[in-house]
Amino acid sequence: MSKKKIITVLGARPQFIKASIVSKIMEKSKKIQETIIHTGQHFDANMSDIFFEELSLKSPKYNLSIAGLSHGALTGRMLEGIEKILIKENPDMVLIYGDTDSTLAGSLAASKLDIPLAHVESGLRSNNFSMPEEKNRIVADSLSQLLFCPSKYAVQNLKKENITDGVSLVGDVMYDLIKIKKKELSGSDYLKDINLTEKNYALCTIHRKENTNNPKRLKSIFRALNIISKKIPIVLPIHPRTKAIIKDSKIKPGKGILVIEPQAYLNFLRLQTGAKFILTDSGGLQKEAFFNSVPCITLRDETEWRETEESGWNNIVGSETSDILDAWSNLSQQERKENFFPYGKGDASTKIVEGMLNYL
Repeated sequence: MSKKKIITVLGARPQFIKASIVSKIMEKSKKIQETIIHTGQHFDANMSDIFFEELSLKSPKYNLSIAGLSHGALTGRMLEGIEKILIKENPDMVLIYGDTDSTLAGSLAASKLDIPLAHVESGLRSNNFSMPEEKNRIVADSLSQLLFCPSKYAVQNLKKENITDGVSLVGDVMYDLIKIKKKELSGSDYLKDINLTEKNYALCTIHRKENTNNPKRLKSIFRALNIISKKIPIVLPIHPRTKAIIKDSKIKPGKGILVIEPQAYLNFLRLQTGAKFILTDSGGLQKEAFFNSVPCITLRDETEWRETEESGWNNIVGSETSDILDAWSNLSQQERKENFFPYGKGDASTKIVEGMLNYL
């Protein structure tokens, strides 16, 4: 029996992480031939290349090297490039992840060529339509034949939009990976190497355009970070775009903020598990904080990961300095809901591959 041809479209750091575990399951199945397209959306070596190496993700056959453009230009160039490859490769299915412009371009290219489309992390909704990610999610879900949902909320969101065919609750693939990779952290000297000690620092990430492209929000966030960092060190692995914006905006991180380059997956995971708390505007990090039982303060006005908030482990506070400081002051009062784990049992990747094979 000939192998089914799957083309996976990736472009951003979280997608490389998610794909690593699903790709391994596809390879083990021996029924699938996977080809990876890297759009180039994250082109920095620390945001891209190192993840292929560290997570043993197979090298992309195609790299479109498209980055640094406006949303429309980026999506258009990606769509053109992906379409050419799909015509050449003639796959049985296209697999996409998450909510980036690479996700959008992959979904449009597959749809226009009538190639079945599978979407991992279907059904997430922040209900903030000003977010580029929200638009991308909605389009990708509306075009997909297989919609793999990480939680019951995601399934319910799709049902509200009258999308029920092809929908399945599989759990979260990042939980699959964390269950495996946390075992590799034992004996890690990474914290010692950068002069940190367990539970004596906070971890922060900032990259969402709603914050970085809004000087008022960004300055307000850094005012809070600078105050907090006088009491506890804050480690800030900085996104290249955020780094440039901070410089242009003349925002000065306080002396207690340790600004470092984006980290390899295992080092970043170690930073998470060792942190006393996390401040972030990342969707994935909210969820990983929950997986690792680290209290999280989310620097956004809403979240697509409602379960983390419901759990009591994630506090959505926005960008106001006073609100961030209040959340920090009340961290000791955060309590995690018992017997509540909505993201599956760590077998989402297996269910996704089985779902694709059953469809094909």
